[in-house]
Amino acid sequence: MWIFLTLAAIGLVTAMVFNGIAVMSGQEYAAAWFGTAVDWVLSADLSIVAIASVVFMIAEARRIGMKRVWLYIVLSGFTAMAFTFPLFLAMRERHLAGGATPQK
Repeated sequence: MWIFLTLAAIGLVTAMVFNGIAVMSGQEYAAAWFGTAVDWVLSADLSIVAIASVVFMIAEARRIGMKRVWLYIVLSGFTAMAFTFPLFLAMRERHLAGGATPQK
């Protein structure tokens, strides 16, 4: 759990710092994400990983009985998946350590 919380904290800090730099310097996100073929590869790769993460979070939350998984998904739109996915994994570990039994 602590490793996931550490990764979540790093993800939050890096997202806030680099988003702050991008906003303050007037950079355009669409141009940066889709400017070159390399940008398209990275954007598609990260988008597919984000979608897979959301699907996993929903399925796993249902399986083990975690509540309010939608908050992690919504929060990722305001922060970063690099923050919310490790946070979800940490809370999942905490939930499992609490002796919760998976729902069928």
